[in-house]
Amino acid sequence: MTTATQKQLTLDWPVIIFMAGIHLGALFAPFAFSWPAVGLALFLHWITGGLGITLGFHRLVTHRSFQTPKWLEYCFVFCGTLACQGGPIDWIGLHRMHHVYSDQLQDPHDSRQGFWWSHMGWMLYELPGRGDIPRYVKDIIDDPVYQFFQKYFIPIQVALGAVLYLLGGWPFVVWGVFVRLVLVFHCTWFVNSATHLFGYQSHQSGDHSTNCWWVALLTYGEGWHNNHHAFPQSARHGLQWWEIDLTWMTIWLLQKVGLAKKVRLANSATSNA
Repeated sequence: MTTATQKQLTLDWPVIIFMAGIHLGALFAPFAFSWPAVGLALFLHWITGGLGITLGFHRLVTHRSFQTPKWLEYCFVFCGTLACQGGPIDWIGLHRMHHVYSDQLQDPHDSRQGFWWSHMGWMLYELPGRGDIPRYVKDIIDDPVYQFFQKYFIPIQVALGAVLYLLGGWPFVVWGVFVRLVLVFHCTWFVNSATHLFGYQSHQSGDHSTNCWWVALLTYGEGWHNNHHAFPQSARHGLQWWEIDLTWMTIWLLQKVGLAKKVRLANSATSNA
């Protein structure tokens, strides 16, 4: 997608207004500061960004790098839905599309178009490729639980905000919803942008993906992105001893207690699949 093509795309105003509203809400953080609210934001960052997006949406469902009981899969997908990055069907479909066309014209967040485009610019337009999502999610598109999360991810977030208000007033809402969402948004987006521009490559993955240590710290192990693109079905992304992967540690623990099975690793996962 060239810069000229980008200029011809139609702006997606509902998404733009939503993103602007979330970021504006986070600006009230200094006026609603409290240490319990900060702690809540960090805890929910892990629940929604770590267990939800990284473990649930990404490694469990998108790549099926391991299996869990269906009730636990739904719990992780619910946590990912609370990250408010669109519904799970769209998120998973777009990410599978990204792996098929990584850093090519059809890649939704093609890093060749620059940091801004791959970080968040691509979301602000009505991309024609979104119409192809159904053929990438045939395993989940008819699941009523996924359909519910897909349709109601914003009302679910509003319900969370109401619960947080009852528990701790506006500080819990500002930090637990707005600040936390902004942090989870940009941490996740760094995987699309920074880990295709900065860092080192351990494998010939056929694209610009890199291993970036600071993104790995922010995203519970997702920053070892070149490893992931070389072995996308591996449940473990940090393949060297120094490549800390907190999500893999969680999966390992789930495996030890019998809640994760058929765990796929780089030595058994299909390279570049």
